[in-house]
Amino acid sequence: MLKEALEYLVKLGNTELFYEHGQVFSTQKLYPVERPTAEPIIVRSLSGFVDYLKSGFDRINYVNDVDFEALPPRLMVHVKSPVEVIAFDALNEDMNRNYLIQAKALLPDIDFDRWYDPENFIIKLQSCFVKTPDRDIMLKVVGNIKEENVNTFGDDGVSQSVVAKTGVATVAEVVVPNPVRLKPYRTFVEIDQPESKLIFRMKNGPLCALFEADGGAWKLEAMRNIRNYLEERLEQEIFGKKITIIA
Repeated sequence: MLKEALEYLVKLGNTELFYEHGQVFSTQKLYPVERPTAEPIIVRSLSGFVDYLKSGFDRINYVNDVDFEALPPRLMVHVKSPVEVIAFDALNEDMNRNYLIQAKALLPDIDFDRWYDPENFIIKLQSCFVKTPDRDIMLKVVGNIKEENVNTFGDDGVSQSVVAKTGVATVAEVVVPNPVRLKPYRTFVEIDQPESKLIFRMKNGPLCALFEADGGAWKLEAMRNIRNYLEERLEQEIFGKKITIIA
């Protein structure tokens, strides 16, 4: 038993390499020690993202006693989605990278495909949507619905009509706008919110709901707007190098 143990230990010290099909195999499994990488700072606005990059706060980590001007461009900004942007450097020898800062938009909760009573629907329209002509029309219609006449609907599959107040003491049938073009707060507040086509529907209760109808095109527009915002503010060189921005 002791002899077998000693032979095993001796065998461990004798590493052999085998070359098969262009790959290298070893009789021992080695665990590489990878260089540590940085976790990103998280901010909630594009302005904070830009301020950090312009500050040069972490430049000392890049210089590291090396002629900085001889270094290649190392900083890239990636607009990952309408609500997330991240900045990172080039891959190191271990094929890892440092993620310097990440911006995540802080947005209100907007639930599409959900039915709201008129009071809550009005609150959502005023607090979660940019003021637009269609938004104001919707507020006027929903805010003046006569509850005792909520069962009086006209619907041709595209537009609806409801009984609503049209004056101090009068009521009339009012056409519900549909589809509507609205600007919900769905990306960073520093940029123009993309306009989307939404289906506005009502049903007995009364209840109101909005349904997305643009196939997600607003996301591409939002990402372009974010990129334009960053390009305008980061056109100067950072750390002596121009930043690359992709979306």
